Amino acid sequence: MKTRNIMILLATIMLLVSACGSREAKQNESSEKTDNKTEGNEKIEVDKNLLDVEVTLPESFFKEQEQDIAQVIAEAESEGISVTKNSDGSLTYKMSKAKHKEMMSELENQTKTSIEEMKNSEDFASIKDVEYNKSFSEITLVVIREKYEGSFDGFAVLGVAISSMLYQMFDGVNPDDYKVTIFLKDADTGEVFDTIIYPEALEQ
Repeated sequence: MKTRNIMILLATIMLLVSACGSREAKQNESSEKTDNKTEGNEKIEVDKNLLDVEVTLPESFFKEQEQDIAQVIAEAESEGISVTKNSDGSLTYKMSKAKHKEMMSELENQTKTSIEEMKNSEDFASIKDVEYNKSFSEITLVVIREKYEGSFDGFAVLGVAISSMLYQMFDGVNPDDYKVTIFLKDADTGEVFDTIIYPEALEQ
């Protein structure tokens, strides 16, 4: 189960990089002349690290998927994102602030879409509503408890939790601190009857 989760996460990263790169290619043509005029100033800002964003993903996300790691690195570098494999096994992504902003927007939209699909899908009949905070660190599933406990609807949480963790990591949360707390609330009583914390739940 843990390997499958990592593969989902890596696929998400590759999709995000690809989506951002396709839009950036169109923007480069129109901005090329302007860039030549401001190249001197931009170099100073880059040296001061004002235009770059670095994001480090921990080894735990990649250690079982060496082949996929190589693919992720190649995909990122083909889109102008520098990737460094560190001595502790973690990967550090270095990108422009513009690309980082674009990637965060992609992640936010993807996470919101996953939540809406989970809420509205006929496959998860027990889930009546989904509430979440701005950083996606807390998500509340309002469910019909009896139906939920007698079904496999809990698997719907996995994809949303992974997207939420990825959002936090690329938003700058320390890899040791990021987490997503899922609250299960009874639609009839308003009682929170269970709490699931990721990534701890992936290790069980």
